Amino acid sequence: MTQPPQGPWYPGPEDRRPGGPQGPLPPPVPRPLPGPWQYPAPQQGQHAAARPAHSRGPIIAICLGVVATLVLCAVVVVSLLGGSKDQVAGTGYGDYPKATGAPPVETSSSTATSAAPSPSISSGPPTYRSPETRPSDTGPRKIFTLADHPMLQNPDAGLKNRACDLPQWRSDPASAQAFFTAAGQCLDAAWGPFLEHYNLPFTSPNLHFPSGASFQTECGTIQVGIATAAYYCENNLYVPFAGLQTDQYGDNPGVYLALFAHEYGHHVQEVSGLMDAAWEKIYEAGPNSQQGLEMSRRKELQAQCFSGMFLGAHVDQGGTITRDMYNKAWDDQETRGDDTSGTRDHGSNAHYAGWWRAGAKENRIVDCNTFAAASADVS
Repeated sequence: MTQPPQGPWYPGPEDRRPGGPQGPLPPPVPRPLPGPWQYPAPQQGQHAAARPAHSRGPIIAICLGVVATLVLCAVVVVSLLGGSKDQVAGTGYGDYPKATGAPPVETSSSTATSAAPSPSISSGPPTYRSPETRPSDTGPRKIFTLADHPMLQNPDAGLKNRACDLPQWRSDPASAQAFFTAAGQCLDAAWGPFLEHYNLPFTSPNLHFPSGASFQTECGTIQVGIATAAYYCENNLYVPFAGLQTDQYGDNPGVYLALFAHEYGHHVQEVSGLMDAAWEKIYEAGPNSQQGLEMSRRKELQAQCFSGMFLGAHVDQGGTITRDMYNKAWDDQETRGDDTSGTRDHGSNAHYAGWWRAGAKENRIVDCNTFAAASADVS
């Protein structure tokens, strides 16, 4: 089993050992985006040239009148401007939500039923958002592109090695909810700073733990089963306990963590703009067309790679993500994919495992650029 990268967040030259990068690096600080139009700063007044010496009385009276008028105008202007100063929104990251605290959770009251074995994972189509709906022209914003997305270009960029502390796994709904809520906080801490380095608008996803055979989302009614062990739609991440198939997988938290990190990978795609760009291509080609299905596989296999990156960056870092959890997640990936589900929209079991392992082994974002891969590598 290949070891995941170990190393500092900001390695110096002494850490550049032969054989490639030894630890995940942060993404490069992006070039600053053009700021808002700035009006010229007020100029200092110029001294008037000396006037010829004539009778000073009328001149002094006129000057005093002009000065009084200017002072009165200045008072009015300052008063008007002062009233609106606090309404001007700041630029940059100051007002953006941070990855702190537990994300909101919600539990449905529907009736639980059993579900099919060998679950897979899925994401729903987003509501189309035009570029005009982005927060601002200078603050964090989505970038609606795929293979050439700035986030996917730096060969040394990866997630920081961190410790992630999760509660002990127990196969019951309440314990599973506590486990995934804590995992969500670790994922926020991993991906939030990474996305913000690229001036992308990060927010935590809302977590939901439905308990029945189906549940409602903005993407429609979702049936718990082989294709929906977990589900992502529009900044909402759903983990129905029945879909986890704990009777089949037992007490294997690494397996469940990898599945959850895959769904969170769709959230990374959502806030970065990759999800919108992918769905636009799917809609253009037709969801069931050869091109549409291939684009869907590229989207799903990238989420697999993002999941692998997370586990590779956090195993053996002093938290509770152990080598045993990592190894079992590694082995489990071969049981998932289109060969198991009978669909053509997630990728073969071999590719499903291969892309996850690429992310886990090297923890490098460029290895997750499925949109630049050959068709044969995303079949």
